[in-house]
Amino acid sequence: MKGMISPSMMCADFLNLEKSLRAFEELEIEYLHIDIMDGSFVPNFTLGTDYVRKLKSATNIPVDIHLMIDRPEDKLEWFDFGRGDYVSFHYEATNHVHRTIQQVKLRGGKPMLALNPATPLCVLEDVIMDLEGVLIMMVNPGFAGQSLIPQTVDKVSRLRRLYPEMMIEVDGNVSFENAKILKNAGANIFVAGSSSIFEENGSLISNTGKLRECID
Repeated sequence: MKGMISPSMMCADFLNLEKSLRAFEELEIEYLHIDIMDGSFVPNFTLGTDYVRKLKSATNIPVDIHLMIDRPEDKLEWFDFGRGDYVSFHYEATNHVHRTIQQVKLRGGKPMLALNPATPLCVLEDVIMDLEGVLIMMVNPGFAGQSLIPQTVDKVSRLRRLYPEMMIEVDGNVSFENAKILKNAGANIFVAGSSSIFEENGSLISNTGKLRECID
């Protein structure tokens, strides 16, 4: 399956956001990855509800909302998403995993369950049929610029063997080199941040082209 790119919007140039969005449209970027952090589930604050709303109104590229927040089932209504948009939340963030999945689906969204590096694949067993994808964290969530945790690559491979048709998204230090490794491991969607398309040594257009070569 062809690899898909989901730029990490917390790494984007906020002062030239419209220019970046137009470039993403020209480059046929598949999704826009939006990290939502609440300072509780992870020790950081990032993008919020108004940012999601502005992006939804500024482009037709589907959003890929990554909720790193406690009790996502109580807060889904705060976010603007609909048919074709991915929404991921973390297994540890709620006591009501199945209920949260169903709430995303009722809005027309495509639910993903996000797994931290230490979260075992077995937590998927009783909800996998209700998911549209699984987000595998290659680093511990909360901050950009971390190094990939090596054993997470095997986790992607094991997930692909267990569920051959499942959409697998990878997030965290998806560099050009790591993207090739993760593609071979079975990943489909690649969250691209400061180590690839937003890398300072190249332009957005050239970096995106380079990443495409790594995942196609």
